[in-house]
Amino acid sequence: MSQATPHSAFRTPHSILALDIGTSSTRALLFDLHGDKIGDAAQKPYDQTTTPDGGVETDADALLELTCACIDELSARAQGEILAVAASCFWHSLLAVDESGNALSPLYSWADNRAAPWIAPLCATLDKDAAHARTGCVFHTSYWPAKLLWLHHTRPELFGPDTRWMSFGEYLELKLFGAARVSLSMASGTGIFHQAKCDWDDETLAALPIERENLSPLCEFVPHSGVLLDVFKARWPRLIESKWFPALGDGACSNVGSGGTDATKLVLNVGTSGAVRVVLENYDAPAPRGLWRYRLDRRRSVMGGALSNGGSVFAWVKANFNLPENVEELISGMPSDSHGLVVLPFLAGERSPLWNADARFVLAGASLDTTAADILRACLESVSLRFAAVAALVRRAVEENGDAAPQEIIASGGALGKSACWKQIMADALGTDLGESQESEASARGAALMALEACEIISDIADLPAQVGEKVRPNAASVSVFQRARERQNHLIEKLLGDPLTAH
Repeated sequence: MSQATPHSAFRTPHSILALDIGTSSTRALLFDLHGDKIGDAAQKPYDQTTTPDGGVETDADALLELTCACIDELSARAQGEILAVAASCFWHSLLAVDESGNALSPLYSWADNRAAPWIAPLCATLDKDAAHARTGCVFHTSYWPAKLLWLHHTRPELFGPDTRWMSFGEYLELKLFGAARVSLSMASGTGIFHQAKCDWDDETLAALPIERENLSPLCEFVPHSGVLLDVFKARWPRLIESKWFPALGDGACSNVGSGGTDATKLVLNVGTSGAVRVVLENYDAPAPRGLWRYRLDRRRSVMGGALSNGGSVFAWVKANFNLPENVEELISGMPSDSHGLVVLPFLAGERSPLWNADARFVLAGASLDTTAADILRACLESVSLRFAAVAALVRRAVEENGDAAPQEIIASGGALGKSACWKQIMADALGTDLGESQESEASARGAALMALEACEIISDIADLPAQVGEKVRPNAASVSVFQRARERQNHLIEKLLGDPLTAH
């Protein structure tokens, strides 16, 4: 890669327009050439549609127009040249599109679990462990294989020879340029992508009612070779000369934007749900048991685990238990694991490392002396123990890859910020210093950094480190207490659900 162009060479303001297409809003932001946000985001919230049978879906054209409206606002207010447009888009979405580029189906979310009955047929057809090793994805309703089997059974009319199956990121590009590609990053989260070969996985495709021709062509992280369609040239004259990059997976972008650009740092995301992720260069091993493996680009993999229960557990306790006004003070004053409770915080089933959608919340050990504050403290500890379990698997995989175990963990997402006590519990459960990312727009920032690297404005995404707040250091005594607590939690999981490291 050529030497980065010095910032002083630009005589007028330059920026990157970054899209953050999430599951509750779509946003557009401007970043300067130092990776710093310029002004406020243009944001359009929306609601996904849920159905009684477990469906979670969105109208793709409505989301398209909201995204374009955000671009309208940002492109109009930008100063100077917008060098590139990059996008972070939610992983795992699935949409059927006809030969004319029109949506044939709703946009199905990763959270749509109507495909659950088709997991067993997949397991009967394919070796689940071998498939996980190749694709980095377990057989689960989050991914495309089960959804495609479900749709083939319930909506067979979608499976014509000219139907294209794609994520929303591809649909956006299709509508803007008349042709769509899929980045290695977005493809890597489908469950039908061979991680080592960086190609569609033929063995999985053979078990599905689609062919390669029904999928978008794979591409590197390079600008689109075409030009905007006339309607969008007229709508965004300032973006005609901009480089438009293919969408990247939101989790990968969030890691990069939070500062987790290599194997030295884990990023722990605690929102409504949660994730633990690490970026690894030239990783050649199969996906570790219980974890997933996706990609940022051809050189860099993203490995980790996703948890279905994070801040949602905190919110549930607050909404349903009679907590005293001074509850933060009360739980802060409790010694670690002093309540005598064991909690399985699986209000929404669980993903990594159990991958058990039927797992449910369990509170064991309560007595007449148990208080609401005890239950809150136990729930926060239980969620932290699940993050620690996934982090331990990730650390082990990093070491097995020949890298030193990450000694720094960066927390992102807003849930931990609601309780200083929870931050300390999390650090104690992890047994590692915990720094809190100060980058409020991590996903968009990650997409912008990738564009800056691809445009050779910076030599590497690590050149512009994220802002991280003061570290929370673990209490040595609490670390050993939580190690024993995790053993008790795993023992209860094993009794009720089976092997706590079972990936299916």
